[in-house]
Amino acid sequence: MVLWLPPAAGLLLAALAALPVPRWSRPIVRFAPVVMAVVLLGTGVGLVAGDQVVDAGVLRADALSAYLLAVVGAVGLTATWGGLRPAGATAADRRYAALVCAFLAAMSLAVLADNLGVVWIAVEATTIATAFLVGHHGTGRALEAAWKYVVLGSVGVAIALLGTVLLYAASRAAAEPTLSWVMLTSGSVALDPGLVKVAGALAVLGFATKAGLAPMHSWLPDAHSQAPAPVSGLMSGVLLAVAFYAILRVQAVVDPVVGPGLLRGMLLVGGLGSLLVAAALIARQRDYKRLLAYSSIEHMGLMAVGAAIGGRLALVAVLLHVLGHGLTKAVLFLGAGKILDHTGTTAVAGVRGLLRRRPDLAVPFAFATVALLGFPPFAPFFSELGVVLAGWQAGLGWAVVVVLVALLVALAGIVRAVGGMLLGPADVAETAAPRVSAGVGWLLPAGLALAVVAVAGFFGLGDVLTRAAEVLL
Repeated sequence: MVLWLPPAAGLLLAALAALPVPRWSRPIVRFAPVVMAVVLLGTGVGLVAGDQVVDAGVLRADALSAYLLAVVGAVGLTATWGGLRPAGATAADRRYAALVCAFLAAMSLAVLADNLGVVWIAVEATTIATAFLVGHHGTGRALEAAWKYVVLGSVGVAIALLGTVLLYAASRAAAEPTLSWVMLTSGSVALDPGLVKVAGALAVLGFATKAGLAPMHSWLPDAHSQAPAPVSGLMSGVLLAVAFYAILRVQAVVDPVVGPGLLRGMLLVGGLGSLLVAAALIARQRDYKRLLAYSSIEHMGLMAVGAAIGGRLALVAVLLHVLGHGLTKAVLFLGAGKILDHTGTTAVAGVRGLLRRRPDLAVPFAFATVALLGFPPFAPFFSELGVVLAGWQAGLGWAVVVVLVALLVALAGIVRAVGGMLLGPADVAETAAPRVSAGVGWLLPAGLALAVVAVAGFFGLGDVLTRAAEVLL
């Protein structure tokens, strides 16, 4: 029963938020996404603490899915709590709250499903929900970004659907038709290697489009930069991670049947390509929201390289990076939204001296940037170090060198842009757009998220990450 709680709660809260009953709907509209995130986080933490496999037929929680559900809840709570909107019950307010709840419900379903077909349906549902959220502001650029996301995202999930169908055909050829993760990885189903090879390649290619890996990444900068700040945080920290989770699950099915070479090659090409493309674009980026979007491509590329390396150390590092990147990027996109409200511009050159003028915005943004760049004591430092060490041990030194060069180029570009925003002269004329007070309500969730990222690499997650990695091994 507990496994059905997250998707059921999401659908119920979405329905309540969408009801046009002004007298009592304002608090529901405002707090429904936060409540939904709390449900996800509570369920995920409970499943992780229980350390038991919970099976409910179509839904199943093992150590990996329980951990991912907790990550989705933590990132969701940071983004929704830090991005609380003023109380309102307009049609746009109701639509926003309902879509966020539906999006989180679909994410929980994708993580908990013990069936690749259900995972595909859930990922497709996120495309529908987030397309409307990307275009929420209704501007020309927002609508263009939404359509671009719909077209490219739909192509990706269509390719993933073809891979799913072929994987089912491979199991059917063995007279045991199934799409269950448990059955497909048990070794009891004699899958056809030829069909599995094609199915795995197509499924990984399709889900890689949703994960923002190059060269299928072009939708991501537009969508993340045009969506409302909390939605950008959710897409970067949750949507990309769950799509990558599907890739890890497919890899666990394909590698024992056809060997690791096929998907290792695909993930290395996609991961290294994403790192290089992101580093080149970050170095010349002049829009801080797009800068953060390209950074998401960079970090997804690093995770792909870690998955290609394989082994316990690399997978533990990848799973730690999912948490560290997700929470950090939620804080950064929230901060970017607050800076945009205050200055009226997303141009890096239009924001200067923020540390002196608005320390309530600058300090959390600075700490989150330090975390994102992989400095200790934050979790990305340990996860990036783990990927590098695993790569050397696996004999992929050349790939590690490419990773380090790309990370250094990206670091230089981010430091130059964010350093100018925080420390530059405060005499830059800002646009005449109406400015909104940032308030202090976002500081508590941002501070809690950064505190988790700061301590996650030291203690408390070792056994959890090891158990989750063992599911894939």
